Amino acid sequence: MGVKTGLDVWAAQEFRALRGQRVGAIVNPTSVDARFQHLADLLTEARDVSLCALFGPEHGVRGEAQYMEAVGAAMDARTGVAVHSLYGKSFESLRPRPEWLSGLDVVLFDVQDVGARYYTYLATMALAMEACAKAQVAFVVLDRPNPLGGLLVEGNHVGAAFRSFVGLYDVPARHGMTAGELALLLEAEQRWGVELTVVPCEGWTRDMAFGDTGLHFVPPSPNMPTVDTALVYPGMCLLEGTNLSEGRGTCRPFEQFGAPWLEAEALARALDALGLPGLAVRPVHFTPTFDKHRGASCAGAFLHVVDRAAFRPVRTGLAAVVAARALARADFAWRSDAYEFVSDRSAFDLLCGTDAIRLLVEDGAPFAEVARLLDGASDAFQERRRPYLLYA
Repeated sequence: MGVKTGLDVWAAQEFRALRGQRVGAIVNPTSVDARFQHLADLLTEARDVSLCALFGPEHGVRGEAQYMEAVGAAMDARTGVAVHSLYGKSFESLRPRPEWLSGLDVVLFDVQDVGARYYTYLATMALAMEACAKAQVAFVVLDRPNPLGGLLVEGNHVGAAFRSFVGLYDVPARHGMTAGELALLLEAEQRWGVELTVVPCEGWTRDMAFGDTGLHFVPPSPNMPTVDTALVYPGMCLLEGTNLSEGRGTCRPFEQFGAPWLEAEALARALDALGLPGLAVRPVHFTPTFDKHRGASCAGAFLHVVDRAAFRPVRTGLAAVVAARALARADFAWRSDAYEFVSDRSAFDLLCGTDAIRLLVEDGAPFAEVARLLDGASDAFQERRRPYLLYA
């Protein structure tokens, strides 16, 4: 018997807990049950449940918007329900407005996360929880497995000066929690006072690979096509803070990276020499169809994860940055435009949660010295999260 998501659990109960209530839902294309029925459609058909509003996180309710592309308000074509955007053109656009919550009894959150702090859905969840607390609207998380499992944690602290939509709270890059668990932790630490319910998955354990769950992986965003993408993402997303292509505009984003001014074989040899665990590296060439270096031939490396348990994505992402800069110092650059509504901090620093890593890289420090900044950095979080873990 496979894993049941929180949605499957409540769908089997015919949403009895919502009867007589006016409901809003934060959803995207992953908000489906085991038969691929979307939560919005299920709520529309549920007995004595009034679906009154849908809220679209980054990429939108139906998932058609690209990253950092504003999502507009609309009417959902399938259900006829109003859609409110939770990802516009300013930080203020990221939280539900009081008038959107007025008249609602409860807001549901049912979005598949990928286990990385910078993946913005759980930041959307947190801001919605805070808004619901102020509006005295209950909040329910229909939980889903963490595709990376729930054992390993990796990454450094997020300093107060580097808080942003990719680091609202002091959570490591790879947090090893489900959305429901993180909701419990944030409510306890932030003390919003929201009436919070988490509907746990059934049958999921922390050591499970996603392939063991029996669930289908529905791409949660346009550049997250497979579980393999999710596995490398907590490290390779760091490349968004550089002028390296992270493979957007190709069919294997984040698994491959490069630039027109790199030499593929030299880059692969440099990464191989670092002895990164659980990883095999292959030289690669690609031409992005959009985003960085659109239409230009890029040389780079493809990351093959050969041992999921040993692989450390954040260290691997840092290694990619260090190696690429060392090989092409004159051409490598940090991203300098506004990133996730912040213009006075480096995008790379926001992703790292600190400027210490960038400064070491700029000083030409070897990878081993840069990687030491991660040693023991997540130990305190392991203890912080312990009271809120729902699964064995």
